[in-house]
Amino acid sequence: MPIPPRPDFQSPAFLRQHIRWVMDFYNGRAIDPSGGMYHFYLDDGTVYDARTRHLVSATRFVVTHSWLYQLTGEARYLEGLRHGVQFLRTAFLDPASGGYAWMIDWHEGRATVLDNTRHCYGMAFVMLAYAHAFKCGVVEAKVWLAEAFATAEQHFWESAFQLYADEASADWKVSSYRGQNANMHSCEAMLYAYTATGDARYIERAEALANSITRRQAGLAGGFIWEHYHQDWSIDWDYNRHDKTNIFRPWGYQPGHFTEWAKLLLQLDALHPADWHLPRAEELFNAAVVRAWDGSHGGLHYGFGPDDAVCDADKYHWVQAECFAAAALLATRTGKAEYWAWYERIWGYCWQHFVDHEQGAWFRILDSANLNHTRDKSPAGKVDYHDIGACFDVLRAMGQLESKA
Repeated sequence: MPIPPRPDFQSPAFLRQHIRWVMDFYNGRAIDPSGGMYHFYLDDGTVYDARTRHLVSATRFVVTHSWLYQLTGEARYLEGLRHGVQFLRTAFLDPASGGYAWMIDWHEGRATVLDNTRHCYGMAFVMLAYAHAFKCGVVEAKVWLAEAFATAEQHFWESAFQLYADEASADWKVSSYRGQNANMHSCEAMLYAYTATGDARYIERAEALANSITRRQAGLAGGFIWEHYHQDWSIDWDYNRHDKTNIFRPWGYQPGHFTEWAKLLLQLDALHPADWHLPRAEELFNAAVVRAWDGSHGGLHYGFGPDDAVCDADKYHWVQAECFAAAALLATRTGKAEYWAWYERIWGYCWQHFVDHEQGAWFRILDSANLNHTRDKSPAGKVDYHDIGACFDVLRAMGQLESKA
């Protein structure tokens, strides 16, 4: 694959163009006229499963259409956003319980639930989708956001720990598993909900989540963020230890989550300042790149264990994207050249290996030597949400994001 000349990764014009270019992979092929979007794409854009729909993809498509609408002001993206939100309301939501199905089969305009588990992770993205919809002028989405928040508070919130539980059955029987990932994305949703509505309860919840995970819970693991916990929020060191297939609950420390939290802490600080946000963000970012950067082939490995040894040497698109976004936020906040150096290093690696310059969008996963072993460009959950979002985060940090919505 020919690699175009290295652009100026700090150029706002480049970042805006790259956002448009990535979204072009989905334009014209994502929207299913019968409802929602298609969720499974091969490298060339072929839809290889037209029926299975996943809550994470459904909500993330709403967010990506919101970003493109804010960037361009083009009506097609607002129409896509409305199309996606309508599908959430009619295909995933159970009005009787307030819960959202995790996975459905969509065929001939009808939804059949495949997995009715209630995931806090999914609810976080439901709230994020509604916050984006309201930001783009869907006025009724403010009420839907408040309803989703109330549902999460009723069934998942544990006030004694200032954290959300992770999953429940369709009748809201909460399981014993506890995880940080759902709380991280809940923090993300709360930040945007506050930005969109100005409602103080969202920013207060974001601060509580950030403090609980990145300080108290991290204190149980030497200052690092572990992924999995028992019901009492003590660390479960063995959960999914031998299962690399669970993309939402991987074993080991996740450097991508370290840097994602670093980014969220700085975004939180811009809205709700506290003296601990910046130092903690720097600690997490530096811990990630020191332990996970591949000095031989470039890029950040997916995971490392308590002994600091790499436990999953693969490279994932979202890890790289979150890392360069965090680097840019740290660089603009601190003025330290080392963070711009990391930004350039990580972006350069992505340009060389993850950006599919021939067929569009980003590859999902590469091995340790940066080889692609799958034709799946965008299976359920990807939709290039992280890759587009990272560019938006950098533009916002630079003060170069003027919404046209």
